[in-house]
Amino acid sequence: MTAIETLAATIRARRTASTEQSYTRMLLDGGVAKCAKKLGEEAAETIIAAMGESDEALTGEAADLIFHLLVLLEARDVSLDDVCAELNRRAGTSGLDEKASRSAPGKVDNA
Repeated sequence: MTAIETLAATIRARRTASTEQSYTRMLLDGGVAKCAKKLGEEAAETIIAAMGESDEALTGEAADLIFHLLVLLEARDVSLDDVCAELNRRAGTSGLDEKASRSAPGKVDNA
């Protein structure tokens, strides 16, 4: 099992943990909106670290970001296996081609 798979399994197990002892359970009890908000905060902190902090700071923020992404996926009952299957589906496809395949006709994409 990879570190990310182990973490996803731990997060899943925390659904039944005590809220007094589990930060993860507290996040999950807050619902999708709370989990999504926390993910956004961590994304911003990761960006800040990438733009001007040390490699160690970026590494720590990236770990926080991945953790909170996995919590959000758990809150929505989307498995890590599903995400990995989607990544495997996209493997070998140009990022530009894959992105174009997701764009609806007439949709303006400013990304």
